[in-house]
Amino acid sequence: MTKNVLNKLGFLGAVFVAAVGFPLIFASSASAQLPAPAVPANPAAPPSAEVERVVVTGSNIPTAEETGPNPVDTYRPQDIEKLGIRNATDLTTFIPQEAGGTVNQNIANGGDGTVQLNLRGLLPKETLILVDGKRIAQASLFGGYDIQLIPFSMIDHIDILKDGASAVYGADAVAGVVNFFLIHKFRGLEIGGTYGNTNLGGSNDMGEWEAWLKAGTGDDKTDIVVIADFYQRDGGLFSRDRDISSNGNFVPFGGFDVRSGNEPGRVHGSRLIPSLFFSANSPTPHSAPNVATSPFYTNPFAVPGIINGTPGDGNYLFFNFAAFTPALPPADRQTFYGSFTRDLCDKYLTIFADFKIARSFFDASLAAVPFTPDPFKMPGTSVGFSPSGISVPIQNAFNPFTVGDTTLAINGVPVPVTTGVRFRGINDTGPRHEKFTYWDMLFDVGLKGEMGEFGDYFKTWNWELGFRYARNEGQDLSIGEVSQPGLRDALLDTNPATAFNPFIGFFGRNTNAAIARTYVNLHSTATFELPLACRLRSAASITVRDGTASRTHSIRRFKRLAPSIRKVPE
Repeated sequence: MTKNVLNKLGFLGAVFVAAVGFPLIFASSASAQLPAPAVPANPAAPPSAEVERVVVTGSNIPTAEETGPNPVDTYRPQDIEKLGIRNATDLTTFIPQEAGGTVNQNIANGGDGTVQLNLRGLLPKETLILVDGKRIAQASLFGGYDIQLIPFSMIDHIDILKDGASAVYGADAVAGVVNFFLIHKFRGLEIGGTYGNTNLGGSNDMGEWEAWLKAGTGDDKTDIVVIADFYQRDGGLFSRDRDISSNGNFVPFGGFDVRSGNEPGRVHGSRLIPSLFFSANSPTPHSAPNVATSPFYTNPFAVPGIINGTPGDGNYLFFNFAAFTPALPPADRQTFYGSFTRDLCDKYLTIFADFKIARSFFDASLAAVPFTPDPFKMPGTSVGFSPSGISVPIQNAFNPFTVGDTTLAINGVPVPVTTGVRFRGINDTGPRHEKFTYWDMLFDVGLKGEMGEFGDYFKTWNWELGFRYARNEGQDLSIGEVSQPGLRDALLDTNPATAFNPFIGFFGRNTNAAIARTYVNLHSTATFELPLACRLRSAASITVRDGTASRTHSIRRFKRLAPSIRKVPE
């Protein structure tokens, strides 16, 4: 059998090369046949059965050990709609293969606006994302690809491989493979959309909408599809908009006070007296030896009416960060997709071209930046000198003390400092913002076809030659952060016009000169690029017989520049 196969390949290979116009190297491999069914004593003519072609995700090595394709769960748009899945975040909470921590668009504090699949809890970077069975540019900024950059309006179906597939796809598929098949054939015009609102009577009800336009045309040889999809989450929903989340002090609900200790007006465990704390003023500079002897500071728990975190202290004991943080941050997304397919030779030669361009934005705002860690370090280390808060030299223009808690060598000169000073830029910069923007591009063009024209022996063979370019770019803009070198210089400054004042009251604000040298915006970018490359994909088929019916599975292989075609004897 092997000898016959080699002879046929040698002859028909030359014919195929001359007909298509590019060289293919035909390699044959001896593969064990699947076990033949037992022959009955009086064999009768088997009834005819229709052979169905199935494209399989997760199997491309036709060996004797594989008696069938790896198990795959398939979700089509109608299935997704029946399950009540509205978006990519809902999908991650539904599929049973998803486990462990899920990265999605509902994460406000520390979220990046992406929706990442984390199959079996092995981290998103261990899950391989494919589009139409081909690799794409993975995430640029973080570990996993943002699947919401592939809107449901563009998806024909989704295959989720139930098992790990590192033997087939490589180490980046240890957890499994998720294959998004896009729409390449559509007739007519579809305009759709969804809208939802929290509508709970809160002070800031949030609206969320998505709209899409899908159009397609063609004939028996040509298919053209274009899709545009738009999504927006208006304004966001903040923790302060709901009673249960409006305050980090959960004592009224039987919990704990989890508010932050980083706030203006605090030195060690003491606070400014209430008349100064709830003002824009600060204590008189260099007016007392230390915090214990200063008339401007007191024990906050000794103030009448404020006992052990009783609600209503107005941030005097601790800072209520929940008044600034979003529960559902604002976001938006725009995606455009186009597909063109043209049969040149009745399925034996087909030209295709696809593109997808997407942009998404996410604003994960936070409370104003706390001043931690200390910009002054332990000599010879990167560890902050003050165990909590920051250190402020006695020479600072606004330091209310004359005697330092300790001495720190700065540039070889002993400098007395006050440690344990807390501050937060509430009025200097306002809330922080983490603005994430992503751009995702995919371009695909090539030729493909079937090989049945060259004889019955090749009727189950097909080939594909194409070029793919993919790029994923991410940008993280952090607004309202603290510059450690700038803060250090501003704390050493003795000029009130330019020095930084960390002793100011809760409603106070530093001078513009001090703010300019202390606060910065950070800009981070990253790019993951799948460069323009030639690929050759060939496919044979294996027929698995079950009684009198048969089912043909398409086994696909991917190669760059070096082709390979294999045939499994039936």
